[in-house]
Amino acid sequence: MLLKSMFVPLFTAVPARGHPGKLSVCSVRNVVAQRCPPNCRQNGSSNTASLLLLHKLPPISAYIHLPFCRKRCHYCDFPIIALGSSSSNPGNDEDDPRILNYLETLCREIKATKLDSANSPPLETVFFGGGTPSLVPPRLVSSVLDALSYKFGVCSNAEISMEMDPGTFGEGKLKELMNLGVNRVSLGVQAFQEELLRACGRAHGVREVYEAVKIVKSCGVENWSMDLISSLPHQTLSIWEQSLQLTIQAQPTHVSVYDLQVEQETKFGVLYSPGEFPLPSDNQSAEFYRVASRMLRDAGYDHYEISSYCKSGYRCKHNSTYWKNKPFYAFGMGSASYVDGVRFSRPRRLKEYMDYVQNLEIGLTNCSEDDIFDAKDLAMDVVMLSLRTSDGLDLKSFREAFGDSHILSICEVYRPYVESGHVICLDGQGRTIAVNEFLSSFSNEFWRNEKLAYLRLSDPDGFLLSNELISLAFGAIAP
Repeated sequence: MLLKSMFVPLFTAVPARGHPGKLSVCSVRNVVAQRCPPNCRQNGSSNTASLLLLHKLPPISAYIHLPFCRKRCHYCDFPIIALGSSSSNPGNDEDDPRILNYLETLCREIKATKLDSANSPPLETVFFGGGTPSLVPPRLVSSVLDALSYKFGVCSNAEISMEMDPGTFGEGKLKELMNLGVNRVSLGVQAFQEELLRACGRAHGVREVYEAVKIVKSCGVENWSMDLISSLPHQTLSIWEQSLQLTIQAQPTHVSVYDLQVEQETKFGVLYSPGEFPLPSDNQSAEFYRVASRMLRDAGYDHYEISSYCKSGYRCKHNSTYWKNKPFYAFGMGSASYVDGVRFSRPRRLKEYMDYVQNLEIGLTNCSEDDIFDAKDLAMDVVMLSLRTSDGLDLKSFREAFGDSHILSICEVYRPYVESGHVICLDGQGRTIAVNEFLSSFSNEFWRNEKLAYLRLSDPDGFLLSNELISLAFGAIAP
């Protein structure tokens, strides 16, 4: 999926944003809040250049959209190509002209992409999202990696992730992919109940889930993630707890938990209204989120981003690129890149995407000529992305880049939320600053001498209010 942010655990009344338009240049506030890659790569420094000039650095991450699915799930509005049930049979997809033609076009896009510098560093992360990338034959995945390596270079220790659905791969295919360099698997489980999988229109059942987990473990994949969706039709708290417990028992090193977002142009959008039966109410959805946070943290997972949990040392490096506002390439239908400070979305329809690649090859496509955002845009981007993470907003680097006034304004609007416990203040050593000490800061200005080093949202209640809190920060920066 494209950053997989079609499911976001945000339960406030902030209006949903529209889809990025074809060939459009979008600000990060639009792209990440919808579907820019996953959908949301490495750590950022704490100096001025890391914020004001970071977007000018050459990308060291690439997202690859492989849009093929056996069928469209009832909640999905991503750009996909449904292959039909024949794709369930390994081998039948080896010479599918739809896959062959798309991969050939995608490699042409990579080849036609301009490099800003001949000394650009090699890629440190590659993420194959979809769609169901595990439907693509390994030899064609190899052609993409070869194209990336020839164009940009790929580090020998790069994190290379692939989304894989149960029932779409066996031990042989996974070993082939591992031999190509794939070293991280994101397993699209979504639920452990047969009735929920059917209700979602998923092409796999529970038996395939257990088989997929067994294959991943038997092949020795150390770094693997499991995806779950909450707030599904007829899902109860006890059912959700069962899925979480079975996930914990499977022992993935990473877990992604997404709250269902009902999109208008989907089957769920026709059948259901958010918050109305058989979908859980907003309060029930919030409780699902709290339970997931509690159970996964109790099981030793670090809740490092709103929808992401991991064992120590297993944060997704690729997605960290998004949260740290670092540049990244993107290739394929509907994908969105961030290069030279520009968010650029490719066409979501295959014919238009193929036309785009053809125009790119002959120099008729310009994805960087307008809508470069200014310092206030960048400040809002940094706030939004930082507050999605457990690390929070680094006030020192923010102050160096944007000045004291924005920090004071943000602290002012967050004052009641610090008192309520939704926003947490930390010093330079990561220690919590007492509420009364924070409140006194507006008279003695201790935030100027850097005692107040970070602002972060509390887990889980602050994360649950993230839309509202981020919106308040936007208003403080650009009233």
